[in-house]
Amino acid sequence: MRFIFVFLLCLAPISVSAQPLQKQVEEKIKHSVLQGAVWGGMAVRFNKSETPLFAVHERTRLTPASTLKLLTTAAALETFGPHHRFQTHLYAQHTPQENGILNGSLYLQGGGDMTLGSTRVPGAETWETVAHRWAMRVKQAGITHIKGNLYADVSLFEGPSVSPKVNWENMGNYFAAPVSPLCFNDNLFEIHFSPQPRANHSVSVDHIDPPVRGIHMQSFVTTDGKSKKDNAYVYAAPGQYDLKIFGTIPTNSKGFTIKAALPDPALFALQALQEALQTQGIQLDGELKILSQAPDYSTMQLVDTYQSPELKDIILIVNKRSFNLYADMLLRHLAIHAGQKGSVENGTAQLKNFLVNHHIAGANDVVLYDGSGLSRDNLVTPRVLAATLNYMTKSPHFEYYYNSLATPDDRGDLLLLRRYLKPLKRIEDVRVKGGTIDNIKALAGYIRTEEGELISFVFMANNLAGKDEALFRIHEDIIKNLLQVK
Repeated sequence: MRFIFVFLLCLAPISVSAQPLQKQVEEKIKHSVLQGAVWGGMAVRFNKSETPLFAVHERTRLTPASTLKLLTTAAALETFGPHHRFQTHLYAQHTPQENGILNGSLYLQGGGDMTLGSTRVPGAETWETVAHRWAMRVKQAGITHIKGNLYADVSLFEGPSVSPKVNWENMGNYFAAPVSPLCFNDNLFEIHFSPQPRANHSVSVDHIDPPVRGIHMQSFVTTDGKSKKDNAYVYAAPGQYDLKIFGTIPTNSKGFTIKAALPDPALFALQALQEALQTQGIQLDGELKILSQAPDYSTMQLVDTYQSPELKDIILIVNKRSFNLYADMLLRHLAIHAGQKGSVENGTAQLKNFLVNHHIAGANDVVLYDGSGLSRDNLVTPRVLAATLNYMTKSPHFEYYYNSLATPDDRGDLLLLRRYLKPLKRIEDVRVKGGTIDNIKALAGYIRTEEGELISFVFMANNLAGKDEALFRIHEDIIKNLLQVK
């Protein structure tokens, strides 16, 4: 029955009652800001009609930017359930001797916990706290001297740690941080620039936090006296410790901070554990090593199991804060759940299978290269986004999905809409997931009418010539009209 509903939702002709809104939308998108661009979208009311309130280029494949996260999080919630937790295990190769000597190594088995050592999600702990916990568990196991090595097992994933379609300008920055079965501190570090109150002057790096061994940076950054935005970009590939920083930052008298991607998150986790062991007086004779093939854990002693917060809380960060790393990690977990290695190719295949098998999308409706929407080469039809939103209203997990979307209070580009809704006390009646990359602007989510009826909406603008905020006003006006649907 769901297939029939979604099919009719997408293909039924516009009804007479919907015609005024259809014409209004068609007039609005004639604005000069969309000249030479492509705009597609649709809106669907669930309870009273299977007919779209409006539909424009709804079957055209367009770049979704971060609205792609609506698909990834829907598949993750339906696959794992809201209370799923990801685990990281610490093993000792052997039982220690009575004198505290471990004639063997310690193994950190990466379980793909994207929140490990991060405080973004409530209930998670800092990377220092996690490393200290591991060291304390080693000490409690009676180990005072490790004769072997520290290993990080990253065999859960395979292939490139960043989607091949992510552009070079983004790759070294925190929002394109590499995935790893052993994430740590959101796979990022901060770069603190020295104060520079004068415009058009070079800015040097003062320090980084946390310290990353082996990092070497060259700053070509200058100050911009007119812009208040961070336009500095770190150029580096995963595993590369020689970083170059280009672009501009605002003039400042107290310094300025940007975030960069860790070159090797698993190695950083091992280094943190090594330092924590030293703090506890535990001697390590061996080296820090990365394993791409899992050892036999059945003969080892489990020292610690660290659990992530629940998936429902992770999903909230993915959608409300549009955090790319977590979305791309969830994509790989879809592949692992299907019995495959956690590669980006296997993950996108499983996400597409989810959409097709649940009759949300046809075989040619989506072209996927990641789970976050960071790649401009991702393609999704507005119809697929709307059908996903509709599908999730029938899910037992819908409350978590719905609450993971932002309100206009969370979206800076919906400022005027926020001012409009606050006096009406209707801020909570609009839930959105935005998406922005170069020349792309998308918005999708739900509207709750005064009668309590849900409407899903999708707006996707591709091939924009600039950053004219007139597009925001167009989208706000359409949302206002949807709020008044009877």
